[in-house]
Amino acid sequence: MSTTELEDAKRLEILTDSVVPVVSGSTVFSIADARRIVDPCFARELHVYWVDMLVTVAIAYGFASAYLLAPVFSFEQGIYLLVSGFALYRAGCFIHEVAHKGDEMPWFRATWNVLCGIPMLMPSFFYESHSDHHKTDHYGTGRDGQYLPLGSSPVYRILLMLLQVPLLPACIFVRFLISPLTFVHPRVRNWFLEHASSFVINFRHRLTIPPNAPRRAWAALELACFVRAAAMLAVVVAGIYAPTRLVEIYVLAMFVVGLNYNRDLVAHHYRNHGDEMTLEQQLEDSVTIKGFGPVSALFFPLGLRYHALHHMFPTIPYHNLAWAHWRLMQQLPAESPYHATVYASYWQVLAELWADAREASGPTDRSPWA
Repeated sequence: MSTTELEDAKRLEILTDSVVPVVSGSTVFSIADARRIVDPCFARELHVYWVDMLVTVAIAYGFASAYLLAPVFSFEQGIYLLVSGFALYRAGCFIHEVAHKGDEMPWFRATWNVLCGIPMLMPSFFYESHSDHHKTDHYGTGRDGQYLPLGSSPVYRILLMLLQVPLLPACIFVRFLISPLTFVHPRVRNWFLEHASSFVINFRHRLTIPPNAPRRAWAALELACFVRAAAMLAVVVAGIYAPTRLVEIYVLAMFVVGLNYNRDLVAHHYRNHGDEMTLEQQLEDSVTIKGFGPVSALFFPLGLRYHALHHMFPTIPYHNLAWAHWRLMQQLPAESPYHATVYASYWQVLAELWADAREASGPTDRSPWA
């Protein structure tokens, strides 16, 4: 049994023995029953991953090249920016699948790093912190790098989070340019791994490095990203490309990062203020967005609009999430907490988040993680 399967089995044991059934009104909701409903959906079709990733990467880099070659500020360049940005966003989102299932798909993980992780300066180990987002005693607390109490804090905290978008590409670029310096001493290396080697929205998060961490593989990926970042700068310094090339790449990077942050805003309600949450509370804090079509595929690739479902069963492969959601909606009672996670649109969730933040905008002496 793989590490991921062991974690999923342990999670199911916790769900089944510790807090199930949970009661919502007069309805008993058993996550163990939900697990039986979605049981056929755990089978992974590896060829779907490969075809999806390779086609997406081909579109992304093809249109990115056209974007960089098109006349600046031209209509054509705007179209190429949109197509390449959405494709790069989808390709980058595979880091989420790699984080959950990479041990079971080592060749896919390696290929994704070569085709996406290194060229896009987002190596897969920079998403190791994602596991904390799924730990029952970490979710929604200061130990969760992908959570901020946006719904229980003043509105300006939402705006501060969005300010990360124009700054993040520069921070990532500089982080990899100084990568060789992180190896000058083991303590320096550990500090950078713990404090500056994770894609998070909560910058207070600290990565816990397991004793069996594949440090050599991490170092190889990081140094490859250093070469990539240094080459981007070198071709401009050498006069091969004009400095405007870096500006165009930066605009594209901001667009991709902005798409991801836009999705993050409606993944949860973000109402927790740092206390540990029960599994029912975590489910109620997560969101499912209805609708299927080009818009959903663009803004919520790889089934990411089924976020409440993903938090219940993180190892369901992305290509089966729609099927699993359909089965749950058909077989769970209409009064179940899972049905309550479903929202009609992105705008409905965003409006609720904004209303929660406005309500919390009064004077408070609580820290973000009180």
